[in-house]
Amino acid sequence: MTQSTDLSRRRALQFFAGAPLLPLASGGVGAALLGGCGGGDDAPSVRSVAFTGMAAPALSDPAAMATTSVASSMVVTYSDNSSRSFALAYEPFFITGTAVPDGRGGTLVAGGYYDINNQPITDATDPATRQFFSDAPDGMSLLTLANPTVAGVTGNTVFAVVQFEYTTRNVAGTSMYGQLPSQIAVLTLNQDKASGKLTLVKYHNVDTSGVHGLWITCGASLSPWNTHLSSEEYEPDPWNTSAAAVAQFQGFSTRLFGNTATANPYHYGHLPEVTVKPDGSGSIVKHFCLGRISHELVQVMPDERTVLMGDDATNGGLFMFIADAARDLSAGTLYVARWTATRTTNGGAGTLKWIKLGHATSAEIKALVDGGIRHTDILDVKTADPLDASYTAIAYSGATQWVKLLPGQDKAAAFLETHRYAALKGGSMAFTKMEGTTVNVKDKIAYSAMSAIRSQMRTALGLDKVINAGAVYALKLAGSQSDSDGAAIDSAWVPVDMAPVPELIGEDLAVADALGNTANAEKLGNPDNLKFSEKLRTLFIGEDSGMHVNNFLWAYNVDTKVLTRLLSCPVGAESTGLHAVDQVNGFTYIASNFQHPGDWETPLHDIVRPLVEPLINANYNKRFGAAVGYLAGIPQVG
Repeated sequence: MTQSTDLSRRRALQFFAGAPLLPLASGGVGAALLGGCGGGDDAPSVRSVAFTGMAAPALSDPAAMATTSVASSMVVTYSDNSSRSFALAYEPFFITGTAVPDGRGGTLVAGGYYDINNQPITDATDPATRQFFSDAPDGMSLLTLANPTVAGVTGNTVFAVVQFEYTTRNVAGTSMYGQLPSQIAVLTLNQDKASGKLTLVKYHNVDTSGVHGLWITCGASLSPWNTHLSSEEYEPDPWNTSAAAVAQFQGFSTRLFGNTATANPYHYGHLPEVTVKPDGSGSIVKHFCLGRISHELVQVMPDERTVLMGDDATNGGLFMFIADAARDLSAGTLYVARWTATRTTNGGAGTLKWIKLGHATSAEIKALVDGGIRHTDILDVKTADPLDASYTAIAYSGATQWVKLLPGQDKAAAFLETHRYAALKGGSMAFTKMEGTTVNVKDKIAYSAMSAIRSQMRTALGLDKVINAGAVYALKLAGSQSDSDGAAIDSAWVPVDMAPVPELIGEDLAVADALGNTANAEKLGNPDNLKFSEKLRTLFIGEDSGMHVNNFLWAYNVDTKVLTRLLSCPVGAESTGLHAVDQVNGFTYIASNFQHPGDWETPLHDIVRPLVEPLINANYNKRFGAAVGYLAGIPQVG
């Protein structure tokens, strides 16, 4: 059927009352609905939505491999059984390294780095000594405030918080990973009231000097109280005295503070929280009581107290924090999970029991760090067997260490040496890079991305085989649970078991395919970012794969069990910044970034590199730039 062409915008909005809309690349709401189904006040309602996938880009079209490629669509089905298909598209806000408006008539470098005095950090290896900028944008949140005051917005004001994880290299080609303080920016966006299109109006760098700067900010999530929950991944380990680790941390300290000695490892590896202000600026605090782990991204449950945390580490654990008060992460109790296997095949399955690690306030742990506590005050750690029964052998970062807790240091160990303490207490510290975490509230299921199933995860959990391509695990949530000591856990959102979603298990290839993929390109490869849309009943999954030539963004409908490829990142780039927002002024958004395009690996990219590399260099400033943006489309079901 064809919808009447005189359907007013008001009628169109009534037609989709309660149903979010994915933003249009162009045109208005009324235009989007033209060609729909029925007309007048009795127009049929939206019944369901499904995504139609795209093929992986092939070498027959190297241009598609060298950019953010979208050839997917959405199919809206109406109550009269008619349907329409709408094409999706990618809309970038900017490429890092380009000039963006500062809201005061000037410009800033997108993704640019600043020291503790908020002065630009320059690349001395560049003849022009340009400001360092990131090629690795990551976690992003979209939000609105009641009374925004940013000038220059002609539609609705929408804010985005974007963090920049690291910079891959300097102009000379030397690795800069972890040697620059991570940056966070608040973007003020103009939302077109008719189409939902977002346009950058103002870029503001958040001042992080009050929290000692930031370390490797990876994934992020939006809290239920409208703040951006950041991360500090791969916490610096004061016990690691290898030349590479020392050089990295000293380089970080030098670029942040101007010397090699000021930065303290214990100030990093915590959970930063950014609050956006109506003027488009932002403030930041760092919570020291959620464990010093490899925070990838966290998920706050609907009680606004329970926080489920993956741990992007080798020998990582599943952690949970329960705040003393809702909407306040400054005090609470930290737990780690113990896995008991119930199945050893297909990625395994297990029940979860929770071990209490301790209770603390952020202020008291920060006071320990500020007061100068050292790692040798907390633990004694050996890398060779001391043949002393007072030490406990634990798995740490892919190796065995022998650890002894020093008297009276339980609290310091729980919150500053969390990985080692959790192992000492009996937590299952065997997961291989547990990445993004999200929640399906209706079904009371959490999802966690496991980048790979191998090494000690396989042996410690008794799994039957390695799955290098990883899987997404589902965790059932329940109340009335007790910890390993028998004490009640004060939450109705406690994970009680864990198993992979069958359709979300990757498949390793015995022999690489014709393009170079070592994992089946029609299935997940090393899942990373996860976000769930309640209204779309869809789990969105971004990849960080060294097994797929191009990394993909996927949509998995939890009712139909269908996995659909929505987007392909440039060759070598990781899919990051995923954020599914069900409704912002009547529109739905799927935020999506990528990082490090052209991060060439051999033999993975050997076949495609000769044709694709010149295009990557042209598109992304010789690989120094990366995109921040969102997936644009059309009407969606509520």
